[in-house]
Amino acid sequence: METPFTRLVGVRHPIVQTGMGWVAGPRLVSAAADAGALGILASATMPVDRLRAAVREVRSRTAAPFGVNLRADAADSGDRVRIILDEGVRVASFALAPSAELIAELKEGGVVVIPSIGARRHAEKVAAWGADAVIVQGGEGGGHTGDVATTVLLPQVVDAVDIPVVAAGGFFDGRGLVAALAYGAAGVAMGTRFLLTSDSPVPDAVKARYLAATVRDVTVTRAVDGLPHRMLRTALVDALEDAGRAGALVRAVRHAAGFRKLSGLSWREMVRDGLALRHGKDLAWSQVLLAANTPMMLRSAMVEGRTDTGVMAAGQVAGVIDDLPSCAELVARIMREAEETLASLDRLGAAR
Repeated sequence: METPFTRLVGVRHPIVQTGMGWVAGPRLVSAAADAGALGILASATMPVDRLRAAVREVRSRTAAPFGVNLRADAADSGDRVRIILDEGVRVASFALAPSAELIAELKEGGVVVIPSIGARRHAEKVAAWGADAVIVQGGEGGGHTGDVATTVLLPQVVDAVDIPVVAAGGFFDGRGLVAALAYGAAGVAMGTRFLLTSDSPVPDAVKARYLAATVRDVTVTRAVDGLPHRMLRTALVDALEDAGRAGALVRAVRHAAGFRKLSGLSWREMVRDGLALRHGKDLAWSQVLLAANTPMMLRSAMVEGRTDTGVMAAGQVAGVIDDLPSCAELVARIMREAEETLASLDRLGAAR
């Protein structure tokens, strides 16, 4: 299925595997890329030297195009951009809007720039700065999220910009892909659906928690880092919400120290990142400190398998997913379902 997005990035199918921290490593990214989707490597939770090695590992596993997700406001973003340029990565995606200068630098190096956005005005801004496409995530999406549903946000963005729009938040099958195309999108991006594949590195016990979840078990909380965060509701989430701000701040200091050690960042660099985050989202200092919780609490579940001490980011679709296909099986199934849905619509039109 060819769309403006597939032509832009050179993939066979209009599907994106999103850059989930601690999850979207070389194994998952290369499997998604080989299946014909755009796999995106998560770099925010990797030290710089690990990022270069991870990019090379993906390339050793697949000849298909893939991308790297970056934090535009990170203190070491310049080093990470240099790796992308040096290693010939096809796509750079961003969770926060990159500057016009950063977009220009990447595009000059032949990199396709695709920021993720959660509001029409953000899409308009990055499009004016030269972004090649945008991923628009509605409130159904996992992780940090907004409160506008994809079905409301997506058509707003499609009408506002002249670049390919990829829809995220609530997609898991071929029917959803066809619905997104009907709205004017050029593809769909999925996180939770790719997390729940046999190629995902997430521990089996954690995957089992996702598979057992119903739609009502997926919630939005501010208890982890002060920002709206969609995840599975667990006893830990309940405890965090009951703990109060003082206990949360003590925990955040401890987690900040742990993340500093894992990431290789200095305290000065972490403070700079906090300043950038505070400016970009107009956060109180207590919220900036709480933001240190996110990577470490996600790591506890997604890497160590500790659902008692970790949190599990999840889109609402976690409540309707009940299997663990390979990426190849998943993408083939989605495309088959999309073709069947389109054929059914054709028959319905002919009958009228």
